Amino acid sequence: MASTPSLPRHALVVGATGIAGSAVRDRLIAEGWPVTTLSRSVGMPVPGTRHIQADLRSAVDLERALRDEHPTHVFFTAWSRQNSEAANIEVNAGMLRDLLAALKHTPVEHVALMTGLKHYLGPFEAYAAGKMADTPFHEEEPRLPVNNFYYAQEDELWAAAARQGFAWSVHRAHTVVGHAVGNAMNMGLTLAVQATISREFDRPFIFPGSETQWNGVTDMTDAGLLAEQMVWAGTTPGVENQAYNIVNGDVFRWRSLWPRIAAYFGVEPEGYIGEPRPLEVQMAGAAEEWQAIALRYDLVEPDSTRLASWWHTDGDLGRNIEVITDMSKSREAGFLAYRRTERAFMELFNRLRAERLIPAATAQSTRP
Repeated sequence: MASTPSLPRHALVVGATGIAGSAVRDRLIAEGWPVTTLSRSVGMPVPGTRHIQADLRSAVDLERALRDEHPTHVFFTAWSRQNSEAANIEVNAGMLRDLLAALKHTPVEHVALMTGLKHYLGPFEAYAAGKMADTPFHEEEPRLPVNNFYYAQEDELWAAAARQGFAWSVHRAHTVVGHAVGNAMNMGLTLAVQATISREFDRPFIFPGSETQWNGVTDMTDAGLLAEQMVWAGTTPGVENQAYNIVNGDVFRWRSLWPRIAAYFGVEPEGYIGEPRPLEVQMAGAAEEWQAIALRYDLVEPDSTRLASWWHTDGDLGRNIEVITDMSKSREAGFLAYRRTERAFMELFNRLRAERLIPAATAQSTRP
């Protein structure tokens, strides 16, 4: 009996307006893939894509939206922040489960799921609170004995793969540096807004985090590199059905990088002094200040809450633990791509200036 021929590749990107999803979308377009994106919003037209509007939290709406769709590869990067980990599990695992169930009519070949280092650190409400594995984190470390929506998502992914016969991959990123507006976890844009306000109102650029993060060694993930790994895992024979860490490949100390970011924006850096100084406190008046800056420079987004996620950057930089990630597994499997973290930040800042999300040039202070 002749085998059924494979369908031409067609990608479905879920969460394509976020940092990771937009990078995956852009990489697929650059490689010539037909790309369909899915979100609850209408979505801005993106050349090279077709958009589907559907509510990820509604199984009925997903069934309606996807009944005539036939993607060969699914890239799932969406998440919805909830007030408790129990709710995170219910909502985020449910979104993945219902989306994959809505595709049971078509022979999907591969599903790539983005998660992160909370796999090793624990969820926000129990963040770094219990015994964790030694760094650098390796993919084979056992799960922590806590509820974690990343674990629930993996379980849903594996169950659907067993039922529907597709291959899968899981991609555990550290803090992602990338371009997205309206994203809940966006350190690069958050620091750009902080630095711009510091410059415009003649204030120091104050590191908000802990002494451990200021002095210790850490790593990060460029969104483009994450996208490259997700596409690699979905298209390279023999590397499927695995979880992979994904970080840039370099390590750095914030005490060295912070002054370089400050120099880019023309502000005076101020490091850790005695205790953390969270951005949620530092930037209490940021909404009104950003509106004034946006008006002065004719920026495209006057709402600072769509640009900066103070809470997320506080959580990331406020940790009192070392966080370093091992990349040996994917390197041994043949994924050798690399990014320099400082360059990732600077390229992002250049793009934000070009798109008029932050001012394009250093200006005089607006302080009276």
